[in-house]
Amino acid sequence: MLLLVLPWVSGRVTARIGAAVAFCYIMMSLVNLHYFGFYKTPIDSMVFGLMEDDTVAVLQTIWHDFPVIPTLLLGIALTAITVASHNWLIHHMKPDTVLHTRPVILKLAVIGVALLAILFAGKGTLRAMALQRQHLTITTNQFLNDMVPNGVIALKYAWDSRGMSQNLKDPLVGLKSMGFDSALAAAEVLGLPHNGEASLKAALRAHEPVTGGVKKNLVFFLMESWSAEPLLYQSPRFDVMGRMAPTLAKACHFSDFDSATSGTHPALEAILFSTPITPLTLGEAGRKSIAWSVPLVAQQAGYQTLFLTSGRAGWRDINRVFKVQGFDEVVDANTLKALYPEADLGIWGVWDAYIFKYLKQRLAEQPADKPIFVFVLTSTNHPPYDLPADYKRVPRDMTLWHGETSSETLAPNLDSYHYATDLLGGFVQDIQDSPAYNNTILAATGDHNVRSFGVYATAQRRYLMHQVPFVIWGKDLSCGNQLALPASHRDMFSTLLPLVGIAGPYINTGRNLLHPVADKPDPINAPRALFFSGEARNGQGMWQLGNKDSFTCSSAQKTPEDCSFNAQDDLQERARYGLLDWNVRASLGK
Repeated sequence: MLLLVLPWVSGRVTARIGAAVAFCYIMMSLVNLHYFGFYKTPIDSMVFGLMEDDTVAVLQTIWHDFPVIPTLLLGIALTAITVASHNWLIHHMKPDTVLHTRPVILKLAVIGVALLAILFAGKGTLRAMALQRQHLTITTNQFLNDMVPNGVIALKYAWDSRGMSQNLKDPLVGLKSMGFDSALAAAEVLGLPHNGEASLKAALRAHEPVTGGVKKNLVFFLMESWSAEPLLYQSPRFDVMGRMAPTLAKACHFSDFDSATSGTHPALEAILFSTPITPLTLGEAGRKSIAWSVPLVAQQAGYQTLFLTSGRAGWRDINRVFKVQGFDEVVDANTLKALYPEADLGIWGVWDAYIFKYLKQRLAEQPADKPIFVFVLTSTNHPPYDLPADYKRVPRDMTLWHGETSSETLAPNLDSYHYATDLLGGFVQDIQDSPAYNNTILAATGDHNVRSFGVYATAQRRYLMHQVPFVIWGKDLSCGNQLALPASHRDMFSTLLPLVGIAGPYINTGRNLLHPVADKPDPINAPRALFFSGEARNGQGMWQLGNKDSFTCSSAQKTPEDCSFNAQDDLQERARYGLLDWNVRASLGK
């Protein structure tokens, strides 16, 4: 487009336009570097949260948590170097005049070379199709592969992904990206009915019979930035758990567990609506009930449903969308501030202590004949890791931290991590000591990992990149033999809803983790984890779906010597991912 402008402006204006373009490209690369440090991935569709979230709060966090001024100064310096280098080359090569004195054959040769250079710059190759996203994989080291796309290319892919998530008209988009021509072809891989789409949808919503009498209360916590790695080093001299530590003795703690995404709102959508497509509910899809929504299924089963957060419910239209999707009530920071005038409203909301205070009172008042499903989202363990003035920080022996130490926010992050986890543990202890524990299931997980704990560049640590805890507390629980097997967010409500006696049309996104795993599990119940950006993990390593060259041997257990890419595992996970995508598009895109 600039070629339509440059012939009509002066040389000085052209130079300024060139400098502006250079500055934009350089700044995009620097932003991409910081983005990778935070999300462990190049720029992706979550970057648009700058407009969709509380923009002021996001900018405040960026200002507090990143070297904004040094980054701008570096961008200006690199731009100045680029412009100066360009001017030096122009001055010495004189491209506007040097060819005037050359033979015609040389001029034609230069034109030919220039055209080939333009073609090569546009395609990245001259011998085959233009380079695509799959060509970003250049080594078996995923950390290096993530460094390949520059900021502009990463933003371009993010824009494309966002456009695909907003347009649900074509139900086969996700399936085709996973290598399947139809939903029935993917269903056949998983051993699901494949004689018609109606029978396939029924199979995706079919569940084991619910046994037992009275339904139990279900209180589920989605803990902000609740990474799994700190729990590996928990000890009296390195306390990150507080009052939660003694509760694990009678809990089911799944220790090899991945989040669905690397962002809070995408995790909410993935967990509640069984969707790899995000953002899903910011558009038309959020204005009508999603039949398989977890809160809607609980509501239809006779539960009172409550969404409780210490943040603001206006974020991402939660206060509107979640009431459409089955929550009877949405209680947020503003509600808690009205109930507890002493509560301070910070960047993201009130301190988490107030949601636990409210929840304890609310459960005590709950009628015995009315079960309740509560979904809690915390917010304090979030950059900039501020804490209440009266919080007493716990001293830790940092030599016991065996992870990466490059982040300046490691220590304050561990403090806010302890704050949130200790509050959760105190609440669990209170419920365990009350009569309500006989009829209540508590569960908690993290929405995603956090940047302060590292970028997991080495293969040995790569498996930790998406790991969060998943813990279930309940009286006389039988935890089974899957506690140390790979699992992920997709398995949570396939485990919890049967446990509390809820049946309904929720999607079988994963397996029941309380069931014993067979020696030769079927494709549906195989112990694997799925990250909804298109990565999977088994007991040996992790890989990008459909890309065997991306496989990295990395495991919470000792990796076997014959560690290698498993094509069957990849095929089945591609089928699972494709069917989840298809279910959303085929059901909501009409």
